[in-house]
Amino acid sequence: MILKGFKENSNKKHLNKLLSERQLNVTDKKIESLGVILNIDEIDDFDLFRKFATFLKIRDNKLKIIAFSENDKSTLTSWDVCFSPKDFGWNGTVKNVELQTFLDTKYDALISYYTEDVLELKMITAKSIAQLKIGIANSDERMNDLIIKTKLKEFNIFKEETIKYLTILNKI
Repeated sequence: MILKGFKENSNKKHLNKLLSERQLNVTDKKIESLGVILNIDEIDDFDLFRKFATFLKIRDNKLKIIAFSENDKSTLTSWDVCFSPKDFGWNGTVKNVELQTFLDTKYDALISYYTEDVLELKMITAKSIAQLKIGIANSDERMNDLIIKTKLKEFNIFKEETIKYLTILNKI
């Protein structure tokens, strides 16, 4: 139990270091690849993001969706990649090969679609090397470049606002 607290503190320090070193590097390049991070405990409609990616004219091979769950991931087989707190070690190390592959892929945009304050979700968002990070308003505004203030269940509003701002930024 004590080690769990030390591990969490080391991961929090690593997250703060990542966020403090982050540099904004948004270009006017069109979005061709998209990564999505979901908390399956909050939202479980996987197809919303596939339809959204199709609307943005992103090919299936350029879309990658991963899901996080506090529960046992063996019951979650319909997702591309599902990870849990067990997939993280000390100082922000990632033990899951598929998750590390997601992090090593350079996406034009990353959507972080979660509202719960979960350290592992924040670490994945911070470790991602996406050009533009889009998310829902949550406790740490350093996580995303574009923050859409909406409720989690209001996906249509999130979609409309995201499209509006991506059009303004000349990304679509």
